[in-house]
Amino acid sequence: MNTRATGAQKEEQVCAYLLSKGVKITERNFRNRQGEIDIVGYDGPYLVFFEVKYRSGKSRGSAAEAVGIAKQKKICRVADYYRYLHHCAEDTPVRFDVVAVDGDALRWMKNAFAYVR
Repeated sequence: MNTRATGAQKEEQVCAYLLSKGVKITERNFRNRQGEIDIVGYDGPYLVFFEVKYRSGKSRGSAAEAVGIAKQKKICRVADYYRYLHHCAEDTPVRFDVVAVDGDALRWMKNAFAYVR
């Protein structure tokens, strides 16, 4: 299986997991010219932007380590556009979560990083 197919399979797995935890998924693979957000949804009152990262082994570090500051900035810029495009109220609480999949272990890190300019 190539990396794109593996990534799509892991995103499906993560979506099923999030749905089982009560997350209302509103969009997947939201893109603009600045980048992409894997999953957008609501966890209670929070509008959550989810980054999904997968690592099959430890040779390249853990999945969570792959979401560095540059990736965080990109996600925040795309999230700003999403909020603008969907007319989200200014007082809508927003959260940035990472779902790290290392091998078969899935870890949902709520509020993994703060908004970065």
